[in-house]
Formats: sequence, C-alpha cells, structure tokens
Amino acid sequence: MASKPKCLGVECANDAGALQCPTCLKLVSRTDSAGGFYNPFPNYTFTGSTRPVYPLSARRAVPESIGLPEYAKTGIAEKEQRLNRTKWDLLDAEGRDAMRKVSRIGREVLDAVAAEVRPGSYPSPLNYNDFPKSLCTSPNEIVCHGIPDHRVLLDGDIVNLDISVFHNGYHTDLNETYYVGERAKADPDSVKLIETTRECLDKAIQLVKPGTLIREFGKAIEAHAKSRGCSVIATWGGHGINTHFHPPPWIPHYAKNRAVGACKPGMTFTIEPILTLGKPREVYWPDKWTNATVDGQRTAQFEHTLLVTETGVEVLTARLEDSPGGPVPMPTPTDTP
Repeated sequence: MASKPKCLGVECANDAGALQCPTCLKLVSRTDSAGGFYNPFPNYTFTGSTRPVYPLSARRAVPESIGLPEYAKTGIAEKEQRLNRTKWDLLDAEGRDAMRKVSRIGREVLDAVAAEVRPGSYPSPLNYNDFPKSLCTSPNEIVCHGIPDHRVLLDGDIVNLDISVFHNGYHTDLNETYYVGERAKADPDSVKLIETTRECLDKAIQLVKPGTLIREFGKAIEAHAKSRGCSVIATWGGHGINTHFHPPPWIPHYAKNRAVGACKPGMTFTIEPILTLGKPREVYWPDKWTNATVDGQRTAQFEHTLLVTETGVEVLTARLEDSPGGPVPMPTPTDTP
C-alpha cells in the first residue's frame, strides 16, 4: 500500500492530502494579533502601493534524498558562470525526455500554487544567487523576483507566480500572471495588460523552429505590445535552460536587439516577456531582489520552457486542461463605461 504524502510545513510530519496539513494551513493563515508583522524598509520611498510584510516564514529544509543543483549550498552557480556564452547545448533524446519530465513537474507545482490565488490568501528558486525562497511572487507593480511574505492578496490585485524546478539533473522555468478576484477581471487596464502579455508570448512561440533567428522573437513581442499601448521592459529576457539554470542563449524581448544565432533542434530555452502600461524602467527594493516599476504602474509576465524540435517547437510547460487561470476576454470600447 502506497504511503500517504507528508505535509510540507516546517518541521511537520503529519499526513497531508495537499501541500500542507490542515493544522499548518491554519497556522499560516493566522494573523499575529500582537502586531508581529512589519515593513522592513520603513524609510524607503516605494513607487507603488505594494509593501513587504515581514517576517519571512522559516526556511524549509530540503530532504537529503533530493538531488541538488550546484548552487544549493553555496548560493553560487560557479559552473554556469564559466560557460562559453556563445556555445549552446543541443539535447539528445535522453535529455529531451528529462526536460519533458521536469517541465511537467513544474507545471503541476505552478498549478497547485495558482489554485490558492484568491482575495485574503497570501503567497508563502531556493538559494540561486542567495534567493531566500522557492518561488517568486510579484504582485501589481513588482516586475519580477518578488519574495513571498505575509502580504495579503486583495480583490483587484494581479500577481505573477514564477516557478523553477530541478529534477534528475535538469531545470525548468515557467510563470504566469493571475487575476485576484473579480475586481481584477473587471479592470480594463489590468485585462489589457495581462492578455496582451499572454499574446506576446504566444506570438513569439509561433516563430520557434529550426532556422529562426534569436533576434526575431523580440521584434514580434515589441510590435504586438506597442499595438496595444504597452511597453516592453527590456532589462529581463529569456534564457537557455537544461542541466544549467541560465545558460546561453540570451533571448531579448525588444525589437532593436543584436542577439546572434538561430534555433536548432535540441535547444531548450525560455521566452518570458514582461510588459507594463507605464514607463519601462525599474528600481530595486532594499532587499536587492524585488524589482518594481519606477512609476508604480502594473506589470505582467508569462513564461514557457520550449524545446526546438526537427519540425517546430514543443511547449514543455504548456497549460493542462484543468490549469487554473487562463485568458479573460479583452476589453472593447463597449465593455468600458
């Protein structure tokens, strides 16, 4: 008889049908009536309405049975840093199957977290360059790399969840932006931003096949973004991914880029555009990770891990039939007051 899954709560050995047992879920949801939550950067001038709510939850221990990437203990991906940035890995059949498996795991993890996105809940790639958590949560004006804390999600928020998984020697990377409550889905600006970003990724993926120049993806993304009144945040781009987390190539998401090279069968990489309704510039919070828009305007991002096949592309992190979230109809002039 198969053993029951165990709770992923800190120092908890209870059986759990989901990620955590009922006891841990209650503890996580409980508000500290003694006022134990605080803003760690009270003197920082924030650009938008989002504020960090500390303390962070206790760091979870990784079981010894799980294989670790090279940076798990030191925080530094030394082998990755020494890679020849002009030389790209082409995976054989075994490597492709490994990428399919880890990407399916990544999709299942993202879907499990996304299913909890609702007003009143809060989001709770470990030690890569010393990142303190296993998930990036970026609400509203947070561009990327938001650190999960005790901030409660509000009806009308939008939030990006970015998942990375390492399994049997291979990495995968995916993210989506979700609406929090019905107010977010009724906000024309949020819908335009999220759905345009989703479409930008789709248009870029349609170009992936052997022979496509890497620089072409950015042209397609920026053209569609501009047609909808959105700006591309150029700082961040897609990247190779395989036995390393961020190997070459670098995938720019803007039009006037000088990316070299073309797609070849066996390549695996991400495309992950970030759009904003405001200025495409960012500032860092004092935690040196959280990246926010300079004007406090909202951002959205979508990401897939892709495999170039002999005839086209395989979206390794594709949504499943029952994946949470998904497209919302774009607003039209008749939909808005």
